[in-house]
Amino acid sequence: MTLSVSYSQWKKEHKSFLETLPSKQVFLLFSGGKDSSVTMDLISKAGKEFGFGFEAHAAAFPVHRYSDDEIDRISSYWSERGTDLVWHKSAETDEHLISAENPCVYCQDLRKKMLKTLLPELVPDWKKLVLITSYSLWDLVSYSIEHILTDAFSDTEEGKRSVKDKRYMETSQRFYPLLKMKEGYTVFRPLIKYNGDEIRQLLTETGIPTLSIPCKFSDYRPKRVLEGYYKKMGLSFEYDRLLGFTKGHLDLPDIAEYTSLKKEEYLRHLF
Repeated sequence: MTLSVSYSQWKKEHKSFLETLPSKQVFLLFSGGKDSSVTMDLISKAGKEFGFGFEAHAAAFPVHRYSDDEIDRISSYWSERGTDLVWHKSAETDEHLISAENPCVYCQDLRKKMLKTLLPELVPDWKKLVLITSYSLWDLVSYSIEHILTDAFSDTEEGKRSVKDKRYMETSQRFYPLLKMKEGYTVFRPLIKYNGDEIRQLLTETGIPTLSIPCKFSDYRPKRVLEGYYKKMGLSFEYDRLLGFTKGHLDLPDIAEYTSLKKEEYLRHLF
């Protein structure tokens, strides 16, 4: 079944959670890509309706994607809608990506380090924090394929375990739309029930701007290659069926495996 990204439908599904946000510090991680832009649209509308504010923070890396013109263009749009984006630039340059064995892993690690440094400075009370990220259903399908290939075709049992343990734990927790962590903060993923084409359709209908400069290193990300296949073949997926498959065949851990983690461990290794 193909869904459309309808605010009224999305709001109805998450209403009980959205009603709690006026008492929270809502922290949205923004990239300027299609997924985070649609998330921003939904959260902006919900904020006005449910009476909560939120902070939108963007890591401007890799540098070549975030020119001053791009930042100004996207910031102006959201400012007109009442949200001021906070852009965080790194002292790192793209030269580090060029020399990295896998530039995408390097980039992700840098973003995690920036987040780990940023949050303690901006969050006075972790019990009130809500972190919003923008993974989609196509991301989850790609993670599932990745886990299947790792299990079936890894060169050695030792290699299989080491890769799976780290990467599997990192990606498998993203299958849950809401994690209420033991230290009081919450992780919310508003888009994981929507396919990539459904997200693109909303962008086309609304004219929401996204980054226009493609990443030079996108070919290093398997999920981006797979997304091209889903799009070309006209494939759509259903969240509930995917979740059932991962629980039954890929040993998806219970949600408590993640919600019981200390924040230092979660943010350092998994987020």
